[in-house]
Amino acid sequence: MALIQLTGTAANTVGDLPEVGSTAPYFQLTRRDLSSVTLTDYKGKKVVLNIFLSVDTGTCAQSVHQFNKKASLFDNTVILCISTDLPFALNRFCGAEGIDNLEMLSDYKEGKFGEDYGITFKDGPLKTLFSRALVIVDEEGRVIYTEHVPRLVDEPNYQKALEAIKNG
Repeated sequence: MALIQLTGTAANTVGDLPEVGSTAPYFQLTRRDLSSVTLTDYKGKKVVLNIFLSVDTGTCAQSVHQFNKKASLFDNTVILCISTDLPFALNRFCGAEGIDNLEMLSDYKEGKFGEDYGITFKDGPLKTLFSRALVIVDEEGRVIYTEHVPRLVDEPNYQKALEAIKNG
């Protein structure tokens, strides 16, 4: 369980991120067009899981913009931005912000992704939403990098994530 600092308070997550070297937990999420996608659909590619609270917050939106800019830097790598936002909100955001180099996915249907990856808040004012985290998975489905951002208002360490993609 991770203790994440919110503005003026703290909240706990339901667990911890998967360990580096472990097999990434399977997931099924919803695309913006309401179709389903699974981790298996990305087999043979590196997968960056940019996990966040909501695209309607400044820090989360900034992380999407940063990864959208960096998406073309690496071959055979897909960047997935994951929240519990409804696909309709993700469509609105991507259209308004010109986001087209990554995939926006939602765990609004079951919440299983958040539980399996240990990033769902289990208490506090944001209970059931996601904390900010990065998980990078290699072509074989193994976790090669994780970061659970300890303060919700902070962005992830993009440089370390990019190095993990390059060296992983």
